[in-house]
Amino acid sequence: MRILLIYPEYPDTFWSFKHALKFIHKKAAHPPLGLLTIGAMLPGHWSKKLIDMNVIKLTDKDLAWADYAFISGMVVQKASAQKIIERCKAAGLKTVAGGPLFTSEHRLFEQVDHFVLNEAEITLPLFLADLENGWAKKRYETGEFADIEKTPVPQWELADMKRYAGMSVQFSRGCPYNCEFCNVTALFGHRARIKTADQVVRELDKLYQLGWRGSVFFVDDNFIGNKGYLKRALLPALIQWRKNKRGIAFNTEASINLADDEELMRMMVDAGFDAVFVGIETPDEEGLTECNKRQNINRDLLDSVKRIQRSGLQVQGGFIVGFDSDTPSIFQRQIDFIQKSGIVTAMVGMLQAPPGTRLYERMEREGRLLTTMSGNTDGTTNIIPRMGLDLLSDGYRNIIGQIYSPKYFYGRLKTFLREYNVPKVKYVLDFQRFLALFRSGIRLGVIGRERFHYWRLLAWTLFRRPQLLPLAVTLTIYGHHFRKSCRSTLLG
Repeated sequence: MRILLIYPEYPDTFWSFKHALKFIHKKAAHPPLGLLTIGAMLPGHWSKKLIDMNVIKLTDKDLAWADYAFISGMVVQKASAQKIIERCKAAGLKTVAGGPLFTSEHRLFEQVDHFVLNEAEITLPLFLADLENGWAKKRYETGEFADIEKTPVPQWELADMKRYAGMSVQFSRGCPYNCEFCNVTALFGHRARIKTADQVVRELDKLYQLGWRGSVFFVDDNFIGNKGYLKRALLPALIQWRKNKRGIAFNTEASINLADDEELMRMMVDAGFDAVFVGIETPDEEGLTECNKRQNINRDLLDSVKRIQRSGLQVQGGFIVGFDSDTPSIFQRQIDFIQKSGIVTAMVGMLQAPPGTRLYERMEREGRLLTTMSGNTDGTTNIIPRMGLDLLSDGYRNIIGQIYSPKYFYGRLKTFLREYNVPKVKYVLDFQRFLALFRSGIRLGVIGRERFHYWRLLAWTLFRRPQLLPLAVTLTIYGHHFRKSCRSTLLG
């Protein structure tokens, strides 16, 4: 059996880093971890080929070679996924679809031959058994959650690793919280199911053996969902693993209560973590209560961010506008919080209701659902906001226009560099990243509108915090991407 593992193309998004990747001559941020894991779960004697359309094109020759196309993706990749399915159908190639996009919205893809939904550790073996017997069904789904201690090491050798800026691994699935707008618990449950420390080390060993020396993203929706096991087993294993490994830096996602545990932060830094994405959402307590973001309530959010930064972890933040409790003052309050926090990578989106969430069900009951959600920070929403769509859209555009303008962005970057403790990670400065310094000097320091801000920041960093100069340059490149991405998605 010959299998194409096809990953749809991302549009220009906040997290695609499309414009930043050009500085280091990479095509995509990370390979598709889900499909690489599926590759490891398929029979070993089958022939497999990965087509990540963010890296290479899908050709007619590829379609003619394959017996089946396995397609996975997220909601933001919907348009590309639809085109792939149409091409496969036209070529007479049978399709198998799974992953978050299809689990949530499989009814939109009538042309797909087989859906393998929810967690593939459970549903894929059922499909493969029926396929072998000649009676594969249209849809396989389950309400159970998989034991991920049995999940195999992803088949990273299917990916052309030189084309990616980072790799990714998964330690846990599930989140103990129940935010109204989030579909993580609908997909993966409330209990944090974990892999063993030995499993994670085996995955990292394989990446290292394949020659990887860059960053590794732990894709967990809440890395600290099981703090006890982290402290007792995983982080000590990672600290030991990194003793003779150069160049590997980790980053992940976590809830804001990470700031309450100094020991955990210290261990994460010792293990090689240098950045963490945190869902801040809003500085408004009423909005946090509305969406049941209880881990953010009754705390000084600004102080929590600063504590994480001072521990040696860069905070990347998620923010939302459009809660029912929001008033027009929320837009300036969001801007003020983002600037004071020094959160350089601040993702701001309008509230959207993913299928399967409590928010989606509430909006449906109230007759406030619009179209299907885009999954992108593109100034769209699939709900009717209480404050009115025009007011929300104008306020949202004002936030984005300000926080990523050179004046605000570089000011926030300087605030971050003052707070941030020097990380313990020893980076490997490869040739492309070395050249990125010169490319940024030309693109941002000579051609760019921000050239005055760029050189002033680099001079300040060189004299005040010289050890952070490579990070400062990297973040200026991120800012270039955010500005271009926001212009293309919001202005067309």
